[in-house]
Parts: sequence; C-alpha cells; structure tokens
Amino acid sequence: MKIGDKVSVLDDAISGVVTGVKGNEVAILTTDGFELVFLKNELIVVDGSLSKRELAQMDVEAIISEKQQKKPGKTQRIKSKERNLPPMEVDLHINQLVPKTRGLDNYEMLTIQLDTAKRQLDFAISKRIQKVVFIHGVGEGVLRTELEYLFNRYENIKFYDADYKKYGRGATEVYIFQNVK
Repeated sequence: MKIGDKVSVLDDAISGVVTGVKGNEVAILTTDGFELVFLKNELIVVDGSLSKRELAQMDVEAIISEKQQKKPGKTQRIKSKERNLPPMEVDLHINQLVPKTRGLDNYEMLTIQLDTAKRQLDFAISKRIQKVVFIHGVGEGVLRTELEYLFNRYENIKFYDADYKKYGRGATEVYIFQNVK
C-alpha cells in the first residue's frame, strides 16, 4: 500500500484514502473526514492498484482467522428453566401408602389418602413444582370426589383428568400457578 491508494476496511463499512504508511500501520483519511490508523492486514485496496501477484501472496485465510480471534465470542444464551418438566406423580392407592390395610375401615383409608394428597400438594407448591398427577384409581369415585373437593379449596391451582394414554381414567392432573399475586 502506498499514499493515495483507495482502501476499505475488511470488518467495517469504512473506506478512504491512504495518507501515510509507517511499518505495518496505515493511516487513512475516511470519506467522513476522519484520519484513522489500521494495520495493513485490516485493509484492502479498492482501486485495483494491488497486482494479482501481490493479492495471491496474501494469506487470506490467515487474515480471516486473525479477525475472528480478535472479535469477542458470542456468549451462549442460557435458556430459562424448562417448564415442561415431567409431572410429579403421587400414587394414592392405599397399598402404596401403608404396609398393611388389615384393621383399617374405609373412612380411615380415605383419610390417609387425603392427608397424603394434601401433604404432597403443599410440598409441590412450596418447591414450585408446576404439575402433579394424583393417581387415585377408578373404583367407585369416592376418592376422586374428595380430591376435587380438596383441590377446590386452593385458589392457585386448576385440575383436570390426566393423560388418558398414560394413566387411564384413574388419575387427576393438578396445574399449580406459580406467580399468583
């Protein structure tokens, strides 16, 4: 490069005329009237005064890789917490809750099941778990009715039948709203 050459900056929308060359540094007067200093490998001659032989001698790949190293790397965006986590499952079948059912009447078994459901629901709310599936079975529907009564006492939840393919008719899914004011 020599004084008077028209040049353009490789990584910027800056072009101008060379006003001085000092070693590896080139001063240019931009089209906006500013005098800026760049390294020779950051500039390319625009008006064709660079011969094909000189251009062939330039290691373009080295210049590009050097430019890429100088740029600060883009940081990976960290995704927010996945909200589609698998739901928490609570099996309310009495044989899963107590070792022996002998000596328990229906009321006592229902009370154990409802206490477990309330305790697990309160745990899920405190740990900010959004979905809980209560597996209650089909039966006569007494436990299901009592669960619906329990769920209706909470303002920050909605409930509906759980996935039929996975649970059949014997499960209810509870969705817990996290940001209730």
